[in-house]
Amino acid sequence: MSRHVSKKLQRSAQGQECTMQVVCFCNHSPDTTVLAHVQTEGGKMGGKESDFSAVFACAGCHAWLDHNIGSEEDRLFYTRRALVRTWAAWFSSGLVRVA
Repeated sequence: MSRHVSKKLQRSAQGQECTMQVVCFCNHSPDTTVLAHVQTEGGKMGGKESDFSAVFACAGCHAWLDHNIGSEEDRLFYTRRALVRTWAAWFSSGLVRVA
């Protein structure tokens, strides 16, 4: 599977609400939000995922994600929820469309 990279998707995270909102980690600051890549089947240690496998994450949630904090169940819950929220934001803004 090829890695899709989009500067528009990467920039779309700037100033956005964090879609992860991990309890006790989220700082709820859009000023720190970036596009954070989520590990999926195509990922490998040290490699980046496709920009379609990424979420809007504040600095606190991004650190939580990158440092593998939390149980497997928590990680699945927060990342799946954040993916759906991020995709919804992209659809609403017109950055991603279904033909």
